[in-house]
Amino acid sequence: MSTDPNPSPGSDTPVPTCYRHPGRETYVRCTRCDRYICPECMRDAAVGHQCVECVAEGNKNVRRARTVLGGKAPESATPIVTYSLIGICVLVYLAELASWKVVEDFMMLGVAIGPEGRLVGVAEGESYRLFTSMFLHQRPSGGSFGITHILFNMWALWAIGPELERVLGRWRFVALYVLSGLGGSVLLYLVEPGSAAVGASGAIFGLFGAFFIIGRKFGGQVGPIVFLLGINLVITFAVPGISWQGHIGGLVTGAVLAVAYAYAPAKQRQLVHIAAPVLTLVLFAVLVMVKTADLTAGVA
Repeated sequence: MSTDPNPSPGSDTPVPTCYRHPGRETYVRCTRCDRYICPECMRDAAVGHQCVECVAEGNKNVRRARTVLGGKAPESATPIVTYSLIGICVLVYLAELASWKVVEDFMMLGVAIGPEGRLVGVAEGESYRLFTSMFLHQRPSGGSFGITHILFNMWALWAIGPELERVLGRWRFVALYVLSGLGGSVLLYLVEPGSAAVGASGAIFGLFGAFFIIGRKFGGQVGPIVFLLGINLVITFAVPGISWQGHIGGLVTGAVLAVAYAYAPAKQRQLVHIAAPVLTLVLFAVLVMVKTADLTAGVA
């Protein structure tokens, strides 16, 4: 911090003012650019004070911290993506309660005859169902689980999502979640295209698989996730009405992506982390197109 001595009484020397607030007298200068700054414009520095602009310029040269997997560490500790996904699912659920049409129009459905006698589903060009179904859940009066369907999925997302988001970084976490959900929908489409399904379970199983892979890689405690995954796999195959394809498709997709994230060579890490989700998406697109061509073959 540098200052000017107070001018002697009666001196004609003009009183210096802040460069950002010309009406404010000050004798303090920015230690970096030497301009006069008032208390509002002062920012503490290693030595003295700096102005707002110099602090902003200095921050541009500070490298952003990265996670253990090379992703950019979030500026905020709040798991924004996790909370946003939970918020979206809750809002969609409220829309479901308001109208059954939300489920009917956006659930996962490969091909079926609609209410008006027309064919509907992914095979009929409604490929968005592969994506939208992961944000839908059983209504309170629907299926074997009712409202517990969304409650369990949101609890699981809240329990393991923040840690994965912190380790992976936001865009890797988004890719993991969405592609795991798509993996479940795609496997259902390939194996049983006439079946309908809703739920974030495919995406949640993908998080389970990724949590296990990444935990093993970095020596974390994976016992609890193995127990939770085992219980859910038993329920998947023991309880009627559950889409095992959605769960297994999500689990395999999440585990494969996690292997790419965790075991990519350091020098090619960025390339692998981009290529793995892109290639997974391309593979899903090809599989869907092939299955669609098979289902629609010979249809006028």
